[in-house]
Amino acid sequence: MTTVTDRPPAWTADEALELLYAAHWRRLVRLSVLLVRDQGVAEEVVQDAFVAVHGRWGRLRDPERALAYLRQSVVNRSRSALRHRAVVERHAARRTPAVDEPGSDQATLATDRRETVLDALRALPQRQREVLALRYYLDLSEGEISDTLGISRGAVKSHASRGVAALRSLLGSLLEEDQ
Repeated sequence: MTTVTDRPPAWTADEALELLYAAHWRRLVRLSVLLVRDQGVAEEVVQDAFVAVHGRWGRLRDPERALAYLRQSVVNRSRSALRHRAVVERHAARRTPAVDEPGSDQATLATDRRETVLDALRALPQRQREVLALRYYLDLSEGEISDTLGISRGAVKSHASRGVAALRSLLGSLLEEDQ
């Protein structure tokens, strides 16, 4: 399989992004879903990131790092989507009184557990959540996470350690059930 790193310098943005899209779109969407918890928004975030990188292709200092640029763009755009959602929810709460919504039954215990884990992940501070999502869902190395988030490797280690400890605390009862 040809990758962007194998590309001759004459490749166009269309050709390079087509390869990146085919190889990494799903993983980038999964990353965004973990951050924004909405498949549709995640797909839009990733699509917008690809469009932005395509538009700036000629100005990239290092086209070989296009995937890192895409990851960073997905993380940043996911943050923006969360900020936008918070503003919308804040304004909607002012306009409509709180309504108790009936609970919905979960189809399986696995779905319940998955939601519980995602809720616990969501309760973490943003940077810890991002580091853990990149590490455990995308299997990125500390160096790749460092590049994606623009933080040092030491900060990656610290956020990962604190995040795992916080998840262990939040999910203690769930972990005990599994034993």
